[in-house]
Amino acid sequence: MSSNPMTPVLPAPVDQRTAVTVLSGFSPGAVQAAARALLIADERLVAVGHDIADIRDGVVRRRVETATAVLGQADVELQHGCVSCTLREDVLPTLVRLARTRPGSDLLLVLPSTVEPEAVASACAPVLDALRFDSYVTVVDADRFLDDLASTDDLRHRDLHAAEDDHRAVAEVVAHQVEFCDTVILWNRPDTDQHESHRLATLVHRLAPWAVQVHVGPSPTLDCTALHANVRRTGRHDPERPGMLGLALEGRPIAVHDPDADGVASILFRTRRPFHPQRLHDALEQLTEHALRGRGQFWLASQPDAVLAFECAGGGVSLGTLGYWLAALPVERWTETSDQRRLAADLDWDPYYGDRQTTLALIGLHLDHTWITGLLDACLLSDDELADGSDAWRQLPDPFAGCFPLSPEP
Repeated sequence: MSSNPMTPVLPAPVDQRTAVTVLSGFSPGAVQAAARALLIADERLVAVGHDIADIRDGVVRRRVETATAVLGQADVELQHGCVSCTLREDVLPTLVRLARTRPGSDLLLVLPSTVEPEAVASACAPVLDALRFDSYVTVVDADRFLDDLASTDDLRHRDLHAAEDDHRAVAEVVAHQVEFCDTVILWNRPDTDQHESHRLATLVHRLAPWAVQVHVGPSPTLDCTALHANVRRTGRHDPERPGMLGLALEGRPIAVHDPDADGVASILFRTRRPFHPQRLHDALEQLTEHALRGRGQFWLASQPDAVLAFECAGGGVSLGTLGYWLAALPVERWTETSDQRRLAADLDWDPYYGDRQTTLALIGLHLDHTWITGLLDACLLSDDELADGSDAWRQLPDPFAGCFPLSPEP
């Protein structure tokens, strides 16, 4: 009787990089309380925070601390007062320096209230040899979140803008903080209405169905150890995950379709047909006036080469380009896109439209699913218009002409 020798199974290599948890949220009090609880639960955890109240004057104040000591404070003068400069010139170098001088300690990066976590993720490529971004965590203040998400204020209205050209809406920032996170801390207080708390949890899940929810409250005491266990060293962050507007292109979900859950609606609209540019333009205000959040990708019959991005929040609509559809590019240029995008396109390729398709999500309270879907359907090309062919589509009246330039040429 013979036997085959067993192939030894080697243990997976241990990641020696310092783990970083990124903590964000629009309510400074709730974010600071969560940060303090995490520090108390782990005496070796080091928190890094930046006060950007004077960033428009080119000054940022940095604070480094543990639960028991302030390790350093400094005013940092920036050549250009902006968030991206702050990340590049001070935040990331500080994290790398701490990783090297305090081996064995994890880091907690506490973001200012108007900084969006996706900006951090986009800037961190040069430091990934020293740092592992373990999880992006957003704190949602149950008493403020819905008001901020429904607000039509710009950051400028609250004197929170980071620069003179910072025209972001409060609702836009709040939505982006939740959407990009891996973990949401729902911060309730003892007097928080439980029905409203449950509805808020549903709304947050519709905004970020991929995120794990961690509930704090309504008990008057906070279990710091439990919060720490649910938030830190979870490995939830996927560094390959694209930004919100790139999810659908890679075949990833941008929302769940649930027209009514506790009064919270999440409507997912998919179609291969292109939009008629004039009809879509005329319907945009109606389409978005009742939604708290809209996002996704679409295509116009008059501009069939361009992948177009759609966002709405705070009463405003933002449209932009995400580049070319693969069907509009020579095959040799497909390698310029991600492997995941090419795989998603291959699995769902249409013989006529290629990878062109619209995927839109509208999220809000008590949205009329039938009416919204009917409005979107009415904006699509009719059968007769489709039959006219793509040459005729390019001649359709287009209020968006010139708005979405593509370069270089395919």
